[in-house]
Amino acid sequence: MIDATEIRKQFPILDQQVNGHPLVYLDNAASSQRPRRVIDAIVRYYERDHANVHRGVHTLGNRATEAYEGAREKLARFLNAASPEEIVFTRGTTTAINLVATSYARSVCREGDEIVITPMEHHANLIPWQQAAKATGAVLKYIPLAEDGTIRLEDAEKTITDRTKIVALTYVSNVLGTVNPVKRIAELAHRHGAKVLVDGAQSTPHMKIDVRDLGCDFYALSGHKMCGPTGIGALYGKKELLDRMEPVEYGGEMIDHVDWHDASWKEAPWKFEGGTPIIAGAVGLAAAVDFLEEIGMDAIAEHDRRLTAYAWSRLSEIEGIRLYGPREGRMGLVTFNLDDIHPHDVATALDAEGIAVRAGHHCCQPLMRWLNVTATARASFYMYNTEDDIDRLVEGLLKAKEFFGHAIG
Repeated sequence: MIDATEIRKQFPILDQQVNGHPLVYLDNAASSQRPRRVIDAIVRYYERDHANVHRGVHTLGNRATEAYEGAREKLARFLNAASPEEIVFTRGTTTAINLVATSYARSVCREGDEIVITPMEHHANLIPWQQAAKATGAVLKYIPLAEDGTIRLEDAEKTITDRTKIVALTYVSNVLGTVNPVKRIAELAHRHGAKVLVDGAQSTPHMKIDVRDLGCDFYALSGHKMCGPTGIGALYGKKELLDRMEPVEYGGEMIDHVDWHDASWKEAPWKFEGGTPIIAGAVGLAAAVDFLEEIGMDAIAEHDRRLTAYAWSRLSEIEGIRLYGPREGRMGLVTFNLDDIHPHDVATALDAEGIAVRAGHHCCQPLMRWLNVTATARASFYMYNTEDDIDRLVEGLLKAKEFFGHAIG
């Protein structure tokens, strides 16, 4: 079990007051905060080691290259990839998914083929597949959701067929908190010859990830949700698939040879990293991986499950609240609506109490329609949150309920 109070002390931003109250940060599904170690690693890189990578033979260039490629090796071990060459640095999950949807999907899909996703997908794992389907004539299909917002394997079996080329789904829903059975779905997809992409934006910060055990072909993640910097993420891809894919950006550093009318590319992953890469971001992400591993991903997962269960229990005590998604088998967040109060008003009232939550459609408009709402409020947790934070949330909601009840009355 981790000591969230002690961990919190390592995050400078959390030691402040907002609107006269100690900050309670419950918007971790949108972006986590950074520990001092990550901040210091980025500052140290810029103060001591910055140069462009893969180009110069001088000392700073060598240091920067070692740090950048060392981060790739560290992330590969963190995900249990077969080799660092299976890790492509990107700007985040969105860019990683777009790379697969643009390069891989458009090369393998033909008219009448199928791309299978779920109704709970973030727009970043929906719109790229819409566009790939339009460009190739493939059919976009959805695995239906059970009433509680989970995926039943029998429904996946009915949806995935021999025409399916790609199955793309989130590991953990950023709205429902649902933890999907991606390993079982990958096994099913592979029986039909399909490849599987997992959106790991919400799962990577909260649980131990083993891409080889999951059996996925691609896995996308964002650094800023796992204590790393913004603007850095990664795509894991099986080497044989990355080797077959064409780059989608062209320029310096991704080339092998350039002639007047033609050019050839470096091997994967470097052929996908044209231009000056996100060097400081990679350095910060490596520091974040060190931080997470020292705490222990299993310990983080246990803490998040316990806190989520406590939040569900406490919020359920509030009259007029509606909680979304399954009570069991969820991770890291609780999404809700309170009476007839608009979620933006709820979030504004909570902010007045120093409590940060997210309100809106959470980049999941089709899922909002499935829930028959236009928006929700969401409280999402991480290793530095405590039961006291949940109690503050409940107190803030009760105050909002009383205020808006009088206002409406």
